[in-house]
Amino acid sequence: MAVAACASVSALSLGLPVQAAMPEGKGALPKQMFYAKAPLSSGLKQRFANDITEITVLGVLNASSTGIPSEGRLKEVLIIGVLLNGLTIPLEALEHIAKLRPSGILFVCVRAKEGVEECALAVRRARPGRAGHVQHNTVFVGEWQPAKTTTLTLGGGSIEQLWEGLNAQAILNSTNPENLDLRIARRENIAELKAADAKLTKDHARAKHPSQRNEIYAKLHKVRSQLAQLEQDD
Repeated sequence: MAVAACASVSALSLGLPVQAAMPEGKGALPKQMFYAKAPLSSGLKQRFANDITEITVLGVLNASSTGIPSEGRLKEVLIIGVLLNGLTIPLEALEHIAKLRPSGILFVCVRAKEGVEECALAVRRARPGRAGHVQHNTVFVGEWQPAKTTTLTLGGGSIEQLWEGLNAQAILNSTNPENLDLRIARRENIAELKAADAKLTKDHARAKHPSQRNEIYAKLHKVRSQLAQLEQDD
């Protein structure tokens, strides 16, 4: 069976079951359907018009196509290919698409860089936050990798667990979905501490007064201690 594709990427190239693949000619989603009638800002319309070449449903993961029960609220996951017109992913456009459907959507963003086709996985998910605080959704994007080696692993006892596994693959490049929010938060804390380390190191090198240098060094020591602990737990 010929299947839908985004450049060279298809459900089959991603390692998904043939039952999950969208037939060729049925997966194309015209970009205009996302912004022609909706009250979007001119900037978001430009993201669709200028940054995206085409949008294609590559496959649908549900109980019948995967053999995994659809227990819980989530009944299916769409695999959507997004062929980029440049090198940057238009996060606002992906966010808009994801908000239109209650089902989970895994975006497979495809670009050509220096003649090599690359993929990056993206999902919209609630950002980990502290208990009692309002959670905010955001689009997480994984690292770019060669399209020819990009594959997905399906697992879990339900479609909801399968979705968590896909989130882990997209965000952390891991097939292990356990404690995902905690691991995402830890990764973000590590990135923030590394940025603070770099800034404090520069500030320390520029400081001339001994008391100022000592104050900055104390902050730098604290940041590096926290960073070492997080990286040890990661």
